[in-house]
Amino acid sequence: MVEWDPYDRNCPTRKVLDRIGDRWTVLVVGTLAGGPLRFSELAARIDGISQKMLTQTLRGLEQDGLVTRTVTAAVPVRVDYELTTAGRSLQEPLKALEDWAKEHMASILDARDRFSVEAPR
Repeated sequence: MVEWDPYDRNCPTRKVLDRIGDRWTVLVVGTLAGGPLRFSELAARIDGISQKMLTQTLRGLEQDGLVTRTVTAAVPVRVDYELTTAGRSLQEPLKALEDWAKEHMASILDARDRFSVEAPR
C-alpha cells in the first residue's frame, strides 16, 4: 500500500484536498446531497456562484469521480448531475464542517471585529 504524505508538496492527495476544501465544492456536494439536479437548478440554489465557476467545479468533481453527469436525449437536451458513491461519502465530513462553522460563527465574527479594531493599519 502506498503511504501518502499530504504535507509533501508533491503528494497527489494535495490536489484532492484542494478540491474538497474549495468553498464551491462544499456547496455543490451539499446541494447534490438531496439527489440529482440540473445545472440551472444547482445555479439557482447556490447563491453567488457564477456559471463559469459552477462549470469548473462540476468538471473537477466529475474528473475526480465524485459527481456523474448524465445526458438525456430530449429537446432541449437534459443534463443531470449526481453524487457518486465516493461523492456521497463526502457528505458526512462536509456536514460536520458545516455544523462546526455554524456552531462557532458567533465567536469567529466577534474575533474578526476585535481584530479589525485592534490591528494596526
